[in-house]
Amino acid sequence: MLLPVGCSQQPDPSADRLAPDSRAEARNNDDNLAAHQQAETLEWDDLIPPDWQPEPLMCNVDVDNLSDDDPRALELMDKLRAEWSEAPMVGDLDDRRVRLPGFVVPVEINASAITKFLLVPYFGACIHVPPPPPNQIVFVKTADGRPYRGGIFDTVWVTGRMRVTSYSSELGEAGYRIDEPLIRPYKVP
Repeated sequence: MLLPVGCSQQPDPSADRLAPDSRAEARNNDDNLAAHQQAETLEWDDLIPPDWQPEPLMCNVDVDNLSDDDPRALELMDKLRAEWSEAPMVGDLDDRRVRLPGFVVPVEINASAITKFLLVPYFGACIHVPPPPPNQIVFVKTADGRPYRGGIFDTVWVTGRMRVTSYSSELGEAGYRIDEPLIRPYKVP
């Protein structure tokens, strides 16, 4: 349904290796790499219950021929927002160690890094209206002292403990959270 471009390919495990600064950090990186590789890999469709299908709202609507101020477009947008606000989560994902590819949408940035972000399935999500439904947004808070030093809209792998819980921001409503995140650049072999 909603997948980041190119994220259906498996990443090259050797691309996940980082140059260690010390032996302790090297051991930590090896442990993190092992945890990253052993986590259950999810696709964005895995976050949507199979019986939830909002697409029928779009049937019989020629969105290409609607302007933003067309009353039919405004009515459709209201229906989408109502349907998406009720989007169910997949409860079985709670407390599972997972890894998920996606795009970084910063929620909180300090002077040099991102400390909180939304992981989303496609480039530009949460910037355009409407944002994806909550079952297509994952909240990530970096570990203390380990902020994400990448850029806005980077494509990444996030590995950690999945929680089915909501998080609200002005950019969108997340239905999931990943705890203890390990954030790696997404690399295509």
